Amino acid sequence: MKCRTEIIFNTKVMMEEKMSEKAHVSLITKSISNLTDSMENDPRTKLVDQLFSQYDRRDTPGCVIAIIKDGRIIYKRAYGMADLERDVPLTTKSVFELGSLSKQFVAMSILLLSESGSLSIDDDIRKYIPEIPSYRRIITINHLIHHTSGIRDYYGLMTLSGMPIENHYTEAQIFELITRQKELNFPPGEKYLYSNTGYFLLGNIVKIISGKSLQEYADENIFKPLGMNSTLFNDDFTRVIKNRAIGYFSKKEGGYGLANYVSDIVGDGGVMTSVEDLFLWDQNFYYNKLGKGRQEIIKQFLTPGALNNGKEIDYAFAIEIETYNGLKTFGHDGGWAGYRSHMIRFPGNFFSVICLSNLADFGPTAINKRIADIYLRDKSYINIQKSAKISMLKAKSNNQSELLLKEIEGAYQNKETREIYRLETLNGKVFVNQSSGRIFQLVPINEKRFKSVGAPVDIQVIFINSKKSKNKNIYLKVIITEKKPIFFRQINLFSPSIEKLNEYSGSYYSKELDVTYILKVKDDQLTYYLKDIKETVVLYPTIKDEFRSDVTIFNFIRNRKGQVKGLNVETYRIKKISFFKI
Repeated sequence: MKCRTEIIFNTKVMMEEKMSEKAHVSLITKSISNLTDSMENDPRTKLVDQLFSQYDRRDTPGCVIAIIKDGRIIYKRAYGMADLERDVPLTTKSVFELGSLSKQFVAMSILLLSESGSLSIDDDIRKYIPEIPSYRRIITINHLIHHTSGIRDYYGLMTLSGMPIENHYTEAQIFELITRQKELNFPPGEKYLYSNTGYFLLGNIVKIISGKSLQEYADENIFKPLGMNSTLFNDDFTRVIKNRAIGYFSKKEGGYGLANYVSDIVGDGGVMTSVEDLFLWDQNFYYNKLGKGRQEIIKQFLTPGALNNGKEIDYAFAIEIETYNGLKTFGHDGGWAGYRSHMIRFPGNFFSVICLSNLADFGPTAINKRIADIYLRDKSYINIQKSAKISMLKAKSNNQSELLLKEIEGAYQNKETREIYRLETLNGKVFVNQSSGRIFQLVPINEKRFKSVGAPVDIQVIFINSKKSKNKNIYLKVIITEKKPIFFRQINLFSPSIEKLNEYSGSYYSKELDVTYILKVKDDQLTYYLKDIKETVVLYPTIKDEFRSDVTIFNFIRNRKGQVKGLNVETYRIKKISFFKI
């Protein structure tokens, strides 16, 4: 049984050069009410439906999409189920948790307060939240907005502390964890590193200045003015929300499980909404109705941040600024519990795509870009390019020499993130085993350039031989979906003996996390568990005195005698949490 298709199209809406903003908004509003089926036979919609064919059933969670062009939704569709227990299908009115896409509404709240003169984005955050340690440096609201504060991500801190993220925590508990941190990841303004803590704190600044909850302020100043009647910051997990889609995850043995995360923490996430409401948010970027109604606030919203050295970053006010197939894009994604979201805007084309899902392993970012391919690139060109690329890849794959494959085998590490790619060959094919545990195949484009197959995002890997290096190291230049390249250096993996492994055994305590890790050698492997949580995690050696689990890195510290005296624990968003051996 197919889910209901709804198509909005108004052939009479014209974009006149001298049309006033109010007249334009009026026409958009009028077009929403005029439903027709004039695009029923558009071949592009059939191509879109093919992308979601595996979810167009009554036994799976799915997603809802909205495709927007020139101020109107030209196609919207729901695929799959909102509630598997009660046999409720998804519709275009279904409400989803946005995860990090919620940050845009916090950023706009801050700008509205700035426009009213209630704050300056250059204010020291301790002016409003004095409980934050001084760190001997000023951290501004601007630093929080652009993820340049250096403040550690609180989700990572929770994981390292043994606090299950799916449990319920109060704001006071999160604050206590944040304020216990004595160090930053880096000095404010020196680097960009995504941190949910920043937007959690911004949400509290909105509450402190306005005297209202974040939900109350956003509802009064954003949601109601835009007519987003199904949207709210869900700061009460017991709240009944009409048309809510239930979040799910895929089980290894097959079927689905409920992703029951109990949280009412908002700021870095927490917005519940529908694709129809997000259409109204999308259109406000063209003709602003919020605050004083000036377009200047939108320009500021879309202005990228900058580091202390003046270098611009690719992040504005909760907006990622990128290019896709040569076209400028504004976008953001989000994920929380069993929900995934992505919204992308091509401003030069007046084109946007919104995708909301209630399945944890769904990938809306890649899907939205494939939809953009269908609408913004000539189909015959895509088919020709696709056929040519497949032929080329087959030819290269068949002619790939065993000598080259053996040459590129090995382990590679990124100096900044410490992430490791292990490259292995099997039956003439190249596979990447990431330190996170994800595995995908690389197929050759030419002798030195490979493309991913089976990865959640598009990845290209280029092999570079270092002529300057005496041991002729190979470097990987990795490009992920047209982003700036990152580099990996070939390394020799550390293989310690049992005697060496025992040097790392013992108990280690962190004051910042208030937790003790117990390290033991078990079955010829170094393992650890938290003092009060007996679940054992295996640590795999990488380089000398460095071990890692899926996402956590352990760097052991030695004294002058060469004895292990402590360790630093890191994740992608947390640098150097210190533990000392007790």
